[in-house]
Amino acid sequence: MERNQFVAIVGRPNVGKSTLFNRLSQKSKAIVIDVPGATRDRNYADCSWYGRRYTLIDTGGFEPASTETLLIQMREQTHLAIEEADLVIFLMDGRDGLTPADMEISRLLREAGKTVFYAVNKVDGPRHEGFLPEFYRLGVPRIYDISAQHGLGIDELMDDLAEYLPPAKKTPEEGEQEKEGERIRIALIGKPNVGKSSLLNKILGYERTIANPTPGTTRDAIDTPFTFNGRNYLLIDTAGIRKKSRISLNLEKYSVVQALKTLDRCEIALLLIDAEEGITDQDTKIAGLAFEKGRAVILVVNKWDRIAKDNSTVGRYVKDIQDRLKFMDFAPMIFVSALSGQRVTKIFALVEEVYRQYTARIGTGELNRKVTEIVAQNPPPQYAKKGHPFNYVTQVAVKPPTFAFFVAKPSEIHFSYERFLINSLRNAFGFTEVPIRIVFRKKHRDTDA
Repeated sequence: MERNQFVAIVGRPNVGKSTLFNRLSQKSKAIVIDVPGATRDRNYADCSWYGRRYTLIDTGGFEPASTETLLIQMREQTHLAIEEADLVIFLMDGRDGLTPADMEISRLLREAGKTVFYAVNKVDGPRHEGFLPEFYRLGVPRIYDISAQHGLGIDELMDDLAEYLPPAKKTPEEGEQEKEGERIRIALIGKPNVGKSSLLNKILGYERTIANPTPGTTRDAIDTPFTFNGRNYLLIDTAGIRKKSRISLNLEKYSVVQALKTLDRCEIALLLIDAEEGITDQDTKIAGLAFEKGRAVILVVNKWDRIAKDNSTVGRYVKDIQDRLKFMDFAPMIFVSALSGQRVTKIFALVEEVYRQYTARIGTGELNRKVTEIVAQNPPPQYAKKGHPFNYVTQVAVKPPTFAFFVAKPSEIHFSYERFLINSLRNAFGFTEVPIRIVFRKKHRDTDA
């Protein structure tokens, strides 16, 4: 399982980066994951260009010489985006012309050694093409003239960029599924200093057979294959945050990029939460990333040995976390101490059960019989007098379990009824600890009879 390539859009403030980001993410019908703090923070979207997938990063404006606190923070964010990106779109403003700040950003990009696509925005037609010649003073062989607002020149830019992206892969459909690997891939995710490395070390201290850590496909990830109780696993952990002195206050935001990288390559994510701090906004953001990507998640409340406890302590923690993660109330929770090893080995019993549910398949006959019962007891209101709304149902994927409901008019199924169906399938077939996906499709003509 490979992670998406990261494509960062960088440039000065107000050159149109967010406009380009929105156009590209809308073109791919991506769900944009917003990190609060629009001017300073990065936004992320999983996108594709004719089947070639990538993760797009929008950044705050970059002012190389500014000493204002806000702009310094934006500069640090842009440094992070450049460091993490595989490809960079450097966006400039045609109406402003080539500025000293543009030249400084170009120098930094050359020093970073990244593949960069230089684009001049706000070229809205032939009358603006005269903006371009001065930008060739940057010494680059190609400048793309585009209008992010009107969509001009975007296809040419993205066609060339897509040549650097992995080839398109066929999406699993009915009867098809990605071949299961020999190892269960587990990612350790969470904000900095919650004990990810301590948990990794404690887990590996209990292993029966261990291979040497080998560099993963992401620059900062370490893949560690090991065996526990006869089952093969692959642990994916962030090796550490490079150049900590430079990112300073943005340490928390950096963890979002790391979570994105590891989530692309895992099946089950162990989301660590600091028991002393309780669940935070950053924990919620990272959990949201895992949910959007359809990953199975186990909530690991670490540093439990440091908490003074009474008979209601566990209940209070569970309620607080579930209240903050209502969208993930199915995720199992365990309280551990990575330092002392308390309950660490019990994580693997949860992993086994979660993986069983995450990869389970339900036969089409059994599925349709149960759905018929469910719908008969509680039909959607608009179909109450029309009979069964669904032509048939089939499971089209695992990891996560995904079900296609074929119906005459998919748009008529309300999201609240979709929630009802998800909960009903969860209870009926034992998908109690994993995410479930439902898609509504227009029934085929040959099934209309």
